[in-house]
Amino acid sequence: MYDPVLRKVGEYQGKVGPYAMLRPVGGGREWETNPEQIRLATPEERLSASVKAANSRAERGL
Repeated sequence: MYDPVLRKVGEYQGKVGPYAMLRPVGGGREWETNPEQIRLATPEERLSASVKAANSRAERGL
């Protein structure tokens, strides 16, 4: 999913109260967002988020 407010791609984790919960691609801390504002991420946005996660893992030596 794409959160246009934060301009981030995240994996949908569910809904808690009035919020959608998203987690960064590759793991990390979830964030709350308005479920009415998120949309499916484009293939390009998903690819960019996946590359960013892979680069982050490589920098940490994982």
